[in-house]
Amino acid sequence: MRQSIVLILLLIGTTTPGWFSAALAAETSLMTMAKPLYEVEQQIEYLQLENGLQLRLLPQNSASSVTIASEFAVGSRDENPGQTGYAHLFEHMLFKGSENAPGDSYAQTMSQFSGRFNASTFFEFTNYYATVPSYALKLALWLEADRFMAPQLSDATVTNQQHTVLEEMATTIDNQPYVRQAMEFLLAQAKGSPYGHAVIGSAEDIQAATPQSLLEFHQRYYRPDNMQLSLVGSLPAQTLDWVNGAFAHWQQPEKPLPKRDTHYTFEAKSVSGEIIDSRGPWPALLLAWHTVGQQHQDAAAITLLENYLLQNRSSLVRQRGLSQNEFLLSYSIPLSMQYMGVSNLVLVPRAAVSLDLLADNVDRLIADVAANGVDAAALRQLKQNWLINALQKLDDPATLAKQLSATAALDKLTPLTGPWERIYAVTPEQLQAAAQQYFQQGTVTLKLLPPWYIRWGKTLMEWLPSSLAESIEEWAL
Repeated sequence: MRQSIVLILLLIGTTTPGWFSAALAAETSLMTMAKPLYEVEQQIEYLQLENGLQLRLLPQNSASSVTIASEFAVGSRDENPGQTGYAHLFEHMLFKGSENAPGDSYAQTMSQFSGRFNASTFFEFTNYYATVPSYALKLALWLEADRFMAPQLSDATVTNQQHTVLEEMATTIDNQPYVRQAMEFLLAQAKGSPYGHAVIGSAEDIQAATPQSLLEFHQRYYRPDNMQLSLVGSLPAQTLDWVNGAFAHWQQPEKPLPKRDTHYTFEAKSVSGEIIDSRGPWPALLLAWHTVGQQHQDAAAITLLENYLLQNRSSLVRQRGLSQNEFLLSYSIPLSMQYMGVSNLVLVPRAAVSLDLLADNVDRLIADVAANGVDAAALRQLKQNWLINALQKLDDPATLAKQLSATAALDKLTPLTGPWERIYAVTPEQLQAAAQQYFQQGTVTLKLLPPWYIRWGKTLMEWLPSSLAESIEEWAL
């Protein structure tokens, strides 16, 4: 619809004012840039097997390998009380033997033909991906199907992977300053929802897992009607026959999938806290905001607003930090779930800058956007940046395959262009309204504090002349 309007207006462009022609040219330029998304999408073959498995095939004649990406709609949000961490633990188990490929056969076979493989678990999904030479596709599909349908879990393999996950928990969470306490503080803000516990789960629940309880988890969620499978790359003519041979006999269980809640309301109230970690090397500030899920009407505006405020090198926070010399480091990794979203920002201050000053300055930036909005030129640049990132993914078959297998229900037949058209449709008014509704109120503020002697020294430097404080900081760094 939007494309048709642009094309019609182009025909009468010679009779429009100069400013309108310039704006129209910019809009048309974006749609011209987006053409590869439409062209690639037209090459995708969409199929659904009788057992409910969704399949997407995207041939790339210039490739010599194929990426197989499988995603199951199961994550930590689907875990029952006492079984936190099961989705992630079971992901590990699927690399440790199946009915016809016991033990480490999967990894050994993949390595024989230099296959690359991995997996990940999140709040709402678990995905598996492997890139193999085209000649090995039939075998790779058979291996994938065998482990998804008939995993073999013994006491020894479960114990082994429990230790692996607990080591991962220690390395990435417990042995890192601030991480465990900050994670628990943030998860507490989602208390009462399925998002209120960590993806990796609790050590107690992981240690209590048994082969039987994990197989019951598998039977609930690892089923063809809960799976998306995508193949991208050099696809032999027999590819569809091989997919059917591997997966078509997988029967859909009679028992329906457990229903997911689809709506959560979080009170927009400001929450403040602080944590002290004796291992902390320097103070930091963590800010977070409840936003919306991927299928919400405001999701596209939130995505662009996160980029504008927090993420890109040209973001307001980065511009402010570089020009005012206020922080050493900033980073933002938004969490975008199907029915919930969290925007966040971590700032590490300069020696002479307090955490309170950083928080106040971020508040002022948000208040300015909420009051004055974003001009049309800046919004077009945000859309263009999003589009460039989307176009870059077309050049990486592995990334593209994973993206196709993560297709939301509303984009079932438009996995590439559906998200773009929602981004393209965002208006300055929607961006301003999103700033007012989701960022101007309900800020979660957490101060990450090191031991007393570092805090004392930091406070002292905040009182020193800025030039002296910066000299001490430079010497220390």
